[in-house]
Amino acid sequence: MERKVRVVQFGTGKMAVYTMRYVLEKGGEVVGAIDVNPNVIGKDIGEIMGKEKMNVKVTSLEDAEDMLRTTKPDICVVETMSLIKDLKDALMLCARLGINAITTCEEAFFPWNSNPTVTKEIDELAKKTGCTITGSGYQDIYWGQLITSIAGSTQKITKIKGSSSYNVEDYGIALAKAHGAGLTLKEFDEQVASVDKISDEERQKIIESGEYLPSYMWNVNGWLCSKLGLTVKSQTQVTVPTTYSKDIYSSTLGATVKAGDATGMSAVVTTTTEEGITIESECIGKVYAPDEFDKNEWTVEGEPNTTITVEKPATVELTCATIVNRIPDVINAPSGYVTTEKLGDLQYKIKPLNEYVK
Repeated sequence: MERKVRVVQFGTGKMAVYTMRYVLEKGGEVVGAIDVNPNVIGKDIGEIMGKEKMNVKVTSLEDAEDMLRTTKPDICVVETMSLIKDLKDALMLCARLGINAITTCEEAFFPWNSNPTVTKEIDELAKKTGCTITGSGYQDIYWGQLITSIAGSTQKITKIKGSSSYNVEDYGIALAKAHGAGLTLKEFDEQVASVDKISDEERQKIIESGEYLPSYMWNVNGWLCSKLGLTVKSQTQVTVPTTYSKDIYSSTLGATVKAGDATGMSAVVTTTTEEGITIESECIGKVYAPDEFDKNEWTVEGEPNTTITVEKPATVELTCATIVNRIPDVINAPSGYVTTEKLGDLQYKIKPLNEYVK
C-alpha cells in the first residue's frame, strides 16, 4: 500500500493513548475516534494524547456510522469492553460497513468457545462485506505465541501450565468490575463465582445462549488448542476472590476496597484433550497492593520440562504495541472473524505499517 494506513480509534481511554501514538509512530494515520463519554466527545485526539492538536475530534457513538463512512478507515481499533456481547454493536457496525477491526477485548481473542452465536453472526457478516475482525493484545504473545514456540522445541508434552497476574487499575473500570474488584466475598460468590458452579451440560447451554462469563484463560486455552492442533475433550473453570489484609484505594473504581473484600479474582481453567495433553492456566487480576507487580510464568512439562518467567512486563504498552503490529496482518487476512493463531506469528514492524499491506 502506497498511502498511510488509515485508523479509527474506538474508545479513547487509557489504552487508546498508547495505541494512537504507536499508530502514528509506525507511519499510520489516525483519521477518527469514537467514544460514549461526554467529557471527551468533541475533544481533539492530540489533547487526549497530551500532544498538539491534530484536527481529529472524538465523535459520539450516535454519529459513528456517518464518521466511518466519511473517513473510510482501513481498520478500527476497538478498546472498550471485555466481553464479546458488549462489543457486538461496534464490531457489527464495522462488519456492516466492510471495515476491518481489531480489539483488545479479552474474550475476542478466541470467542468461538465462549460465545459462538455472536461470533458466528459477526463472522458471517464480515465475510459478506469482505472485511476481517479479530482480537489481540498481550495474550497474543505472552499467553499464546510464546508458549507454542516453546512447545515447538519440545519432544513430548504432557501438560502446559501457566499463570499470569495483572493490575486491574491499568485497564479501566469495565475490566475491574468484571474481576469482582470491590465486591464483598458474599457478593463475589453470588455475582462471579456462582457462574462456574454448574455442570458441563449447564455451562454449554449458557455458552450457546451467549450469556457465559469466561475468564481470560478460557479463551486462551481454546486459542492454544487450536494453534497446537489439539482436540478439546473437556474444559472447566474455577474462580476465587483475591483479598488483602488492609484497605486499598482503587482510582479506577473511585473507591476504597475494604480489608477482606475482593480486590479481584484468580481464575483457573483446565482443559483436557484427546491427545492426552492437559492445559491448566491461571489469570490473576486484582487491585495491587504496594508490593505486588505483574508476572507471567509458563511451564511446558514433558521431555524436557521448560519454564519461562517474565517479571514486571509493561502489560499495557505490550498490549497496545501488539495491536499495532498486528494491523497489517488483519488487513491482509481472509474475510470473516479470524482469530490470530490463523494469522501467522506476530512480527516486529520496523517499517511503516503500509509497507506490510499487500
